[in-house]
Amino acid sequence: MAKARIEIKEQDNPLHVLSVEKAFKVLTAFHQAHPKMTLTQLAASTGMDKSSTQRFTHTLTALGYLWKDPETKQFELALKTLELGYHYVISSSLIQLAMPYLLHLSQVTEETVNMTFLDGTDVVFVARFMSRHVLNLDTFVGSRMPAYCSASGIAILSKLPRKDALNILEKSDRRPVTPTTVYKKDDLLKKLTVSANRGYATAFEEFYHGDLSISSPVLNHAGTPVAAVNVSVSRARYSPEEAEAKFASQVVACALSVRPR
Repeated sequence: MAKARIEIKEQDNPLHVLSVEKAFKVLTAFHQAHPKMTLTQLAASTGMDKSSTQRFTHTLTALGYLWKDPETKQFELALKTLELGYHYVISSSLIQLAMPYLLHLSQVTEETVNMTFLDGTDVVFVARFMSRHVLNLDTFVGSRMPAYCSASGIAILSKLPRKDALNILEKSDRRPVTPTTVYKKDDLLKKLTVSANRGYATAFEEFYHGDLSISSPVLNHAGTPVAAVNVSVSRARYSPEEAEAKFASQVVACALSVRPR
């Protein structure tokens, strides 16, 4: 008789420190829609009781990661939280290796240049050089975008083993973000094949209106995609065909120049 498979939750792992998890719940509760919150609002947002929330906010405030307004009693993230991202960026050998090439691409194109990493079903911006023609003022280092409807995401997925790419697509919340979003699985698989063959991917107004993005994957010595480089330009200044003709080869050259060990 076959035994039923028992799945152990991470919280049941004796190595899992629940207090650390709760502390990060508090820190990640703040976002653009809720940059400041009271103790009651934080408790509701994190799902913790008010007493626990009070202990965590007190500790995080004492450590310098939160700031509490003495008048409104509202909490907000303190500047010290930026240190977490800063330490990640300066300790990443891949980001440091890519920086000179990204800067060069930014200078020769005079357009917005980004580097992204794949994280789950999203791509995360880890480096960004904005141009005077910048389109999206709400995109920063640390911002996320669904991989399936971004040029960077398609570029990375195109070089993954097909079963791994398919798994990510199936887990994604695929929907038409804009009228031109490619989101159906069969269409995305065709797009992956085309992108793999030519060495770059495109996303024309698939996430942001007016944004034309061209991206190429950064491969390690084993041919595994570890990042993507992309250039974004305005639809008001270029047609998709013009953007692809002008920038595709430059993006590919930049990605090929970044050779992680």
